[in-house]
Amino acid sequence: MSTRRRNVIFVAVVLGMLLAALDQTIVATALPTVVADLGGAGHQSWVVTSYLLASTVSTAIVGKLGDLFGRKVIFAAAVVFFLIGSVLCGISSSMDMLVASRALQGIGGGALMVTATALIGEVIPLRDRGRYQGALGAVFGVTTVIGPLLGGYFTDHLTWRWAFWINVPIGIVVLVVALATIPALGARSRPVIDYAGIVLIGLGASGLTLATSWGGSTYPWASPMIIGLFLGSIIAVAAFVWVELRAEEPVLPIRLFSSPVFTVCCVLSFIVGFAMLGALTFLPTFMQFVDGVSATESGIRTLPMVAGLLLTSTGSGALVSRTGRYKIFPVLGTAVMVLGFVLLSQMDATTPVWQQSVYLFVLGTGIGMCMQVLVLIVQSTANFSDLGVATSGITFFRTIGSSFGAAIFGSLFANFLNARVPTALAESGAPPAAAESPRLLHELPDAVAAPIVGAYADSLGMVFLCAAPVAVVGFLVALTLKQVPLREMETTAALDMGEGFGMPSGDTSERMLEMAVGRLVRHSPEIKLRSIAGTHGCDPDVAVLWALVQIYRQSQVFGSARLSEMGERLRVPPEVLEPVFDRLTERGYALRTGDQLWLTQSGAQQVSAATAALVSRIVAKLEISPTFEGRPDRDEVEAALERIAQRLLVQRDWDDERDNLATAGK
Repeated sequence: MSTRRRNVIFVAVVLGMLLAALDQTIVATALPTVVADLGGAGHQSWVVTSYLLASTVSTAIVGKLGDLFGRKVIFAAAVVFFLIGSVLCGISSSMDMLVASRALQGIGGGALMVTATALIGEVIPLRDRGRYQGALGAVFGVTTVIGPLLGGYFTDHLTWRWAFWINVPIGIVVLVVALATIPALGARSRPVIDYAGIVLIGLGASGLTLATSWGGSTYPWASPMIIGLFLGSIIAVAAFVWVELRAEEPVLPIRLFSSPVFTVCCVLSFIVGFAMLGALTFLPTFMQFVDGVSATESGIRTLPMVAGLLLTSTGSGALVSRTGRYKIFPVLGTAVMVLGFVLLSQMDATTPVWQQSVYLFVLGTGIGMCMQVLVLIVQSTANFSDLGVATSGITFFRTIGSSFGAAIFGSLFANFLNARVPTALAESGAPPAAAESPRLLHELPDAVAAPIVGAYADSLGMVFLCAAPVAVVGFLVALTLKQVPLREMETTAALDMGEGFGMPSGDTSERMLEMAVGRLVRHSPEIKLRSIAGTHGCDPDVAVLWALVQIYRQSQVFGSARLSEMGERLRVPPEVLEPVFDRLTERGYALRTGDQLWLTQSGAQQVSAATAALVSRIVAKLEISPTFEGRPDRDEVEAALERIAQRLLVQRDWDDERDNLATAGK
């Protein structure tokens, strides 16, 4: 695959990731206007929650479907689902239709994110994989900043429906580029898909979210509907545990919870998701109704929270990588979250902007201290064979926490507001529509609007105050987190912004190791062919060693090696290459008949020696020997490294090609 085609595919993948990640947050600033247009203030949180729940369920299955049918088919299908959902969201005439359409969007969005990361592993050479994956992760993180801003801009200057319609032209471009450029690779395997586990966890999560969302607003807490939802959810979760204990390839292996570190990290990840999406969903509502600012400005005013989040998320990850000490960050982070929610609960219409910004920065700082660190801890303590599912597990709990946060914040807000608005309307004499539209509310005289503004400020203040005990629970849980030695392999590599934000991934343990090695070898001169020549039984002539690898590489890819094809691939006349390949035959490393070349047994031994040398250099660089001493997964890691070293030899690296071709010419 040419570099140009690879980069075109990457652009399509980035745009797909942008679409999927953006729609998690783009509606936050538009929600007050959506409610004013469609009604149903009690269900506004479901515009966010339905997307997150559907996305969670789809991420659990699409990775394996991609293995089964190929990434191209799944990526294209995900774009189609997302486009249909976006169109339906744009034409929604009721809150129920919008919520259902958002769920359809979520199915496509979750599939897009997982397939995007998997495609990086299939079309990007190993040496470059970490760099491309880092760029993809940055896109995922940056959308947290631009989502609310774009949602506010569309709401103010066009219509809230453009928050969804904007996806259509971009999605069509992504679909066309993907169909034209992504290679239709065959199925890699026939994985066992845990359908029962996926259905049961989806039912359990949805039931609990519905119960907490509807309780006290749509239905009384003691009503048969709410009690039935809680009981049904508990039964579904219990059945999920039973199924996972017996499944051949479970969605979430229950054995992972035998590790107290993993269990604590999952609880903390749930709380972080609860706090982040819950706060981001309702802060614009406060700012538009209480402060009277536009949708765009409400998005801008949330930036201090995001700034604090980004600062401490990346900073804490770097510090953990350098020191190996991680417990202090979730402990301090959850304590700061408690302070942040208490401060937010004190805001009202008289709170100046600078003070709101400080409060939001405090909350964001607390959330950020936990986000990146939890991913690092899990990746660095799980057994190698569980690396992929452990990372998916921590992401799963963060997303479920986000769903619960949006739903519970929404339910509390609806309950508090419904108890205050009738009195406020009676006191002010304002029309009922003013309580549902921030624009109409702030067109009223200040004296008339004040009771309704106060009702919103008090309601949202109570919501933030109720969130503080959840953060207190997180603090108490964080105190029980054990400090154990971390693997240097993952802590030096897991610094992508996307990982800090819990980017969904369907990667296997070996693929995640590839990412770490890819970052490592890109700028490591000791893991180059030139440095291997003359060591570990390799021929000291780097040109000869390079030529052996060319024969091996072409034989692996095409089944045979031809000098003319090598010249065409390297864009040099075959006559330039002939001298070095003649040296191969003279030393007994290869046989040649006209244009065709074969490795002899001694030539194959040279390639094996080069592979072993690469493994040795990588092991030394990662310092796996002391870190993994006595660990049961050491053999698995070293076996994976051997396979990775084989791919390093097979995959093209143009910088090495130029250097080694120059050496061969000499």
